[in-house]
Amino acid sequence: MPEAQPVMEGLLADAHTLLPGIVAVRRAIHRFPELGRDLPRTQQTVLDTLGELGLEPGRGASLSSVTATLEGTRPGRTVLLRADMDALPLDEETCLDFASRVPGVMHACGHDTHTAMLLGAARLLVARREQLAGRVVFMFQPAEESGGGAQDMIDEGVLETADGEDVAAAFALHISTRFETGSLHLRPGPTFAASDALHILVRGRGGHASSPHLALDPVPVACEIVQALQAMVTRTVGVFDPAVVTVAAIHAGTAGNVIPETAELRGTVRTLTPATRQLVLQGVERVARHVAAAHAAEAEVTLTEGYPPVVNDPARTSALLDTARALLGEDRVHHLAEPFMGAEDFSYVLRRVPGVMAFLGARPPHIPAGQAPDCHSNQVVFDEEALADGAALYAAAALRPGLPPR
Repeated sequence: MPEAQPVMEGLLADAHTLLPGIVAVRRAIHRFPELGRDLPRTQQTVLDTLGELGLEPGRGASLSSVTATLEGTRPGRTVLLRADMDALPLDEETCLDFASRVPGVMHACGHDTHTAMLLGAARLLVARREQLAGRVVFMFQPAEESGGGAQDMIDEGVLETADGEDVAAAFALHISTRFETGSLHLRPGPTFAASDALHILVRGRGGHASSPHLALDPVPVACEIVQALQAMVTRTVGVFDPAVVTVAAIHAGTAGNVIPETAELRGTVRTLTPATRQLVLQGVERVARHVAAAHAAEAEVTLTEGYPPVVNDPARTSALLDTARALLGEDRVHHLAEPFMGAEDFSYVLRRVPGVMAFLGARPPHIPAGQAPDCHSNQVVFDEEALADGAALYAAAALRPGLPPR
C-alpha cells in the first residue's frame, strides 16, 4: 500500500515516547480495580484523559462506560476501537509495587492495560488528526467479565454515528503472557469460543449413609453424569470443530453419615460454531436426564446462554496483518494457529460490525515460554514494554484500516 509509510511514520517511536505516561495510567487503574458495571474511579480516569486531549467523551446511562469520537480532516469510514475496563474477584499475589489495594479485587485479565493502551492510542491519533480519514469511535467498556457490557453499550448507541453511517470496522486487543512481548497473534474466523453455563440438580432421596439401599443417593448419579458428559463430547463432536464441557463445581450433602436429597453440578460449555453449540447443549440435557433416569433419580437441567463466539472478519484480519507488519515488522506478527476457548463479549460488536480481536504478547522476558501465569491467575504479571506496541497498534488500525472509501 503506497500510503503505508507516510501514515505509519514515527508512530511506534512516538508510542514508546508516551510509554511512561501509559504505564502510569495503567498502574493507577491497577491499584484501584473495580468490578462489573459500576466503575466510577476508572471511568473518571478515562474521562479526564480524553478531556485533556480536547475530546468530548460521553458517559453511559446504565453502566460506567465512556465513548468519544475523533473526527479526521479527510473523508473516510468510521472505525471503532474498544478496550474493556473491569477487574476480577481475586486477591492479588504478585508483590508488585502497584498491586491492588482493594481486597478481593484484581486486574488479572489485563483490562487495565487495554484501557491504558487505548488512551495512549487516542493521544497518538489526536496528534495525527490531519492524517486521519473518517472518524474513530473510542469504546471504553465495563462488565466484560460478567454481564455483557458490550451489548449494553450497543443498546445505548455506541455503534450509531452522528450522520447515520455504519461503523465499518471494529478492533480490539487482548494482552497475553502466552506470547513474547510485542508480538501480535491473530487469525480469521472463530478466535474466542461461545460460553454457556450449565446447572444440573440431581434429585434423589435422603437417608442414613449406613443404609444406602433404603435411600436414593444422588452423589454417585452426579458423578456418573460428569463422566458421561466427557464421553458425550468425545463421541459426538468432530475433532476439527471442538467443544469443551467442564463441570467445575459439585455440591452435595452436609455430613459424612447423611445421604443428601440432592447433588448440584455447575460448569461451562465452550463451542465455536452454532451447529456444535446446539449439538452439545442438547447432548448435555439428554445425558443428564437419562443417566439420572437410569438410576430412578431425576435431573433438572438449566442451560444459560452466554457470549457468542468471537469471529474475526477475514478481510479486516488480512488488513490488520498488513498494517501490523508495516508497523512492527514481519517477525513480530504471527498467524494464530488455533482459537482460544475462553469467551469475550467483543463478540456482540463483531456480530454487528466486521472486525478483529488480536492477542498482544506481554510475557515477562525472564519467564520461559509456557511458564508464565496466565490471565485470570492472581499471580499474572504483564511486561509493560508491550503497552507502547499496543497503543501504536490501536492507532495504526484506525489510520490504516484497509477499508474502501465511502
